Amino acid sequence: MLATFMEVLDTTVVNVSLPHIAGSMSASIDEATWALTSYLVANAIILPITGWLARTLGRKRLLSWAIIGFTSASFLCGLAPNLPALIFFRVLQGASGGCLQPISQAVMLEAFPPRDRGKAMAFWGLGIVVAPMLGPVLGGWLTDSYSWRWVFYINIPIGVLAILMTRAFIFDPPYLRRESTGIDYWGIGLLAIGIACLQIVLDKGQEDDWFSSRFILTLGIICVIGLSAFIARELLARDPVVHLRVFRNRTYATGVFLMTMLGFVLYGSLVLLPIFLQTLLGYPAMEAGLALFPRGLGSFLGMPLVGVLLSKFDSRKLLAIGMVGASFTLFQLSWLNLNAGYWNIFWPQFIQGAALSLLFVPLTTSTMDPIPVQEMGNATSLFNLLRNLGGSIGIAMSNTYLFRRQQMHTARLGSHVNPYNPLAMNMVHGLRSELERRGEDAVTALHQAWGAVFGMVQQQAAMQSFVDTFRLLGLIFLLLVPMLLLMKRPGHKGGPSAMH
Repeated sequence: MLATFMEVLDTTVVNVSLPHIAGSMSASIDEATWALTSYLVANAIILPITGWLARTLGRKRLLSWAIIGFTSASFLCGLAPNLPALIFFRVLQGASGGCLQPISQAVMLEAFPPRDRGKAMAFWGLGIVVAPMLGPVLGGWLTDSYSWRWVFYINIPIGVLAILMTRAFIFDPPYLRRESTGIDYWGIGLLAIGIACLQIVLDKGQEDDWFSSRFILTLGIICVIGLSAFIARELLARDPVVHLRVFRNRTYATGVFLMTMLGFVLYGSLVLLPIFLQTLLGYPAMEAGLALFPRGLGSFLGMPLVGVLLSKFDSRKLLAIGMVGASFTLFQLSWLNLNAGYWNIFWPQFIQGAALSLLFVPLTTSTMDPIPVQEMGNATSLFNLLRNLGGSIGIAMSNTYLFRRQQMHTARLGSHVNPYNPLAMNMVHGLRSELERRGEDAVTALHQAWGAVFGMVQQQAAMQSFVDTFRLLGLIFLLLVPMLLLMKRPGHKGGPSAMH
């Protein structure tokens, strides 16, 4: 869990430090965002081939090397003298970190007997669920109190402890033998090209107005061709780098799709709330990060309880409750207005955190239940890859939908602000009179009054766009509930069986 916590934390902890990184390295914010994109691209490329790497190098050796690589790259990121060096070290960090989630998850699923796997996954899941919540808070505090470089240095003690514990307690299972099969160079190459282009399109699409940009359009075409060729290659290759036939299992395929959509909604809503708090409610960056903490608190308290419930109840029932609960909290957020106070934010966040704990652990254990232990590394790699890609798509689509809805609402509300609308004219004349009393001349006061009214229109339009986006995300969760019927009842309460 230490290694996973460290890796997931780094996906969000750098976000709030971007202005400081850009300023200290004489770069623009857009240029500095490549420090995020480079990490995500490298991470996404390595994730699906982790199972093959574990079979080739040995699981314990790969996990040790990945932790050492991630910790060393974190230290080098902190020392980076310029932006190109920082981006290069972030690539190394992302490539090392890509192995940590699926390998540690596979170890957890195999190290415990079936009756204890729900509790074990609940504890391990704290790292996955809580880390993204702590990231903005910890990143803001370190950056404000010390320097952005400490955002990377903080990984060093965690990494050292994780290395020592891996050396002492992790062992390769007897059925996992190092393989000396041929290397699927075509598969690795096509995967790297397709995933890298997809991640860059998702990360930069909204900035460049999607496919109206030749750069984004070109990358999109390369992505489709690369991933299509990769799928064909892996289905026909004698020794594929990724075993895609695991998707023949209906329960696994359904579980992976649900986890992808969970990533879509979770990360989509996670990126919206800080924007809402800062731009509309006037929260400083640090306080906006703290306002997200109740979600992590709800998950922290809910995870251990879910581990106990999972050994007593059908995981599909827990999943249904979690989806309905998470959907309800998103609808709660869609009922907010510009007068919302802290507790209006706190309770939906807290309940959502508890609902997510009912989703993450049961979904992981149910999805992996029919997978033979020999295929666990490959299955967890694909599971984590698609969750992360779902998150990237969720962030990109949520931002785009928010922006488009804001444009629509601005046009709709703005059409009512005209000389023929008596309410609008009363407001303009009232503001104009107030400004003239403060000493402004008539023409300037009139211009400022119209500007103030249009500012109100923009603010209300932004509020409406957040309402629409939260409502859409809540609806997506509700529509996913019937898909639980496609999943088979787990053969063993508490998680995957070691007897397959």
